[in-house]
Amino acid sequence: TNAPKVVLFLNELEHILLNTQPPEFQKVMNPLFRRLAECIQSPHFQVAERVLFLWNNEHIVKLINQNRQVIFPIVIAALFKNSQYHWNSTVHTLTYNVSKLLAEADAPLFDECSNKHIAEEEKRKQQEEERSRRWEELKQDNAEKTGGEDAFLVRFSADATF
Repeated sequence: TNAPKVVLFLNELEHILLNTQPPEFQKVMNPLFRRLAECIQSPHFQVAERVLFLWNNEHIVKLINQNRQVIFPIVIAALFKNSQYHWNSTVHTLTYNVSKLLAEADAPLFDECSNKHIAEEEKRKQQEEERSRRWEELKQDNAEKTGGEDAFLVRFSADATF
C-alpha cells in the first residue's frame, strides 16, 4: 500500500466521522473497523500512528464506546499483535494508551476479548506445531521409502524423457 495515501485517507475519515451520527456509524462500523485494525498493524509507523490517534477524538471514542460489543473484538486482536510485533516505540506507546482506554471503558469486555484472543493464538500455535510435526513425519516416511532422496526429484527423474 501507499502509506502517504493511507494517512490522507485516515485524515479524511476522521473528518467524516466527526459528522457521523450513531445510526450511520452503525451501518459501516464492522467493515470500517476491520480495515482500521489492518491499519493499526501496518508496518509503516505513520499509518499505525495515525489510526491510533483517532482515539484522541472524543466524538469518535464516544461512537466506539457506544458500539463496543462489535468494535472491541475486532480492535483488541490488532492491538495485541501491535504490542508484540511492531518495531516502532511510538506505536507501542500509542497502542498501550488505546488499550488502556478500552480497558477503562469496559474492563469485563476488554478482559473477555483479550482472553479470547490469547486462546485463539494458543490454538493457532498448537495447530502450527501439529502441522510441522505431520510434515516432518511425511518427510521421514518419504526418506525411508526413497532411500533418502527427495520424492519430487525421484519422480521427476523417473518421468523425464531425454
